[in-house]
Amino acid sequence: MTIETLRTDILILGSGGAGLFAALHAKQANPALDVTIAVKGLIGKSGCTRMVQGGYNVALAEGDSIERHFMDTIEGGKWLPRQDLAWRLVTGAVERVQELENEIGCFFDRNPDGTLHQKAFAGQSFDRTVHKSDLTGIEIINRLMEKVRALDVNRLEEHRAIELIPAADGSGIAGVLFIDMRTGQYRFVQAKAVLLSTGAGPTMYLYHTPSGEKTCDGLAMALRYGLKLRDMEMVQFHPTGLLGGPGTRMTGTVLEEGLRGAGGHLINGAGERFMSNYHERGERATRDVVSRGIYAEMRAGRTSPMGGVYIQMSHLGVEHVRRSFPGMVQRCADCGFDLAGGRVEVVPTAHYLMGGVEFEVDCSTTSAGLYAAGEDCGGVHGANRLGGNGVANSTVFGGIAGDSMAEYVRKHGAWKDADQSVIEAGIARAEQPFSRKAESTLPLREALAETMWNDVGILRNKAGIEKGLLSIDGHLEALRTIGVADGQRRFNLSWHDWLNLDSLTTISKVIATSALARCDSRGAHFREDYPETGDLNTTAYTQVGARDGDITLEMVPVKFDIVSPGQTLIKEEAEQCV
Repeated sequence: MTIETLRTDILILGSGGAGLFAALHAKQANPALDVTIAVKGLIGKSGCTRMVQGGYNVALAEGDSIERHFMDTIEGGKWLPRQDLAWRLVTGAVERVQELENEIGCFFDRNPDGTLHQKAFAGQSFDRTVHKSDLTGIEIINRLMEKVRALDVNRLEEHRAIELIPAADGSGIAGVLFIDMRTGQYRFVQAKAVLLSTGAGPTMYLYHTPSGEKTCDGLAMALRYGLKLRDMEMVQFHPTGLLGGPGTRMTGTVLEEGLRGAGGHLINGAGERFMSNYHERGERATRDVVSRGIYAEMRAGRTSPMGGVYIQMSHLGVEHVRRSFPGMVQRCADCGFDLAGGRVEVVPTAHYLMGGVEFEVDCSTTSAGLYAAGEDCGGVHGANRLGGNGVANSTVFGGIAGDSMAEYVRKHGAWKDADQSVIEAGIARAEQPFSRKAESTLPLREALAETMWNDVGILRNKAGIEKGLLSIDGHLEALRTIGVADGQRRFNLSWHDWLNLDSLTTISKVIATSALARCDSRGAHFREDYPETGDLNTTAYTQVGARDGDITLEMVPVKFDIVSPGQTLIKEEAEQCV
């Protein structure tokens, strides 16, 4: 089989906030670098950053501080975050938001006195979320795309990455194997440095928010490549996903946290506000607490007609809601709901993976030349991501990755000969379905969604997780029997559905394995059979790898190198750690 080979200095997988910032910073560091962005969909139109409604957390206002933002992040993450990464997030957010405004050209909402308007998001001790109405992601991506288009950056659109390819001599990354979805042909892109910023996305759940092309391909490739993943049991459910009813693909679409931050009420099927029964902060508790509260109401049968609960905003004033949240008002109207004047049915929806690839503050990984940024990475958020920390994470570390890769190429950059056996194995894996009778993957994907929702979802226990693991193994076996028609490889969507399901099922097993190993409750991971958190001073995180096709797992102690439970943050000590 003939495989076309391309060469580039820096190869970026993904075109969300992390990928675009990396491209921009790499070219700014060295305009002569040949930079290529490869994306499963279309650049600037794919990914989840564009879908961000809420905003960008940054400590700017009088009375707020970087230390306060840091402690909110650590405490919200239940002491699981890697502290040097969290510190870099909160300090870098200040730099990056200024860059977004002054250099990228983003227009964020402002107060009458000209200062940036910062709204309330749950789980935070200060209103620090900078935003552009409820369309923040579109503003950031549109402005970033204008900058990137003005640079000499190569684009490989509708290119599906299927394997990270090591160097033949084991010295690091050699490049990435792709399927050109427009032709169905395989293409190997050789690169001196590679950024993994595909965006993960927990779309294996029955209700989910990420865009459809997000199927954890990056995490599945990283696992096969030999990288370690951490905190993979930590799947964040956003409390308020739109419940659109049968026949609509809008179900699961997030109604952002700013609604609750602004004073929105959650109401059960009996017409009662209920969140004060679960937490003193009511609707403004962290996402994990609110999701569990809603799920408990659902399990008790106190539901809306379609099986969820309601969110109500009308008490804040119809025109105020329309003016403050125009995007969501229109989105709800498209599904027949009146967000401003009525009630909208909502359900917890899988939103974000706090877990991912282990990486360093400079975005490097354990493989020379391979970098990671954004939602593909673990360690920044721990057990719970604060709303507004996600887009800060992708843009802060995306920029760092661009700078780091440019420096790596300057110092060490050279094209490495690829390990041909890994290329051959990657192609063989992708070719599997063509040797079997064609069959739809949809029933199997629906079965996986039910398994993850029911057995490895918002509330977990040993028996349920073990049942889920058995089911996932069955799903993996069933997938190996499903075939795809080989008549037309150009835009063969059945083939890509098969590959999507392969990645999702693989990472579902990692999530379930990690969830079974964590015998306590932390943030997004709640074990009904182990409801207590336990001693924070002996906190450990799950670290997953793969050996000979089997999953390996260790519990690794968290290093409290900036602040320990019960202590007060000392800024000077924090700055010495990064």
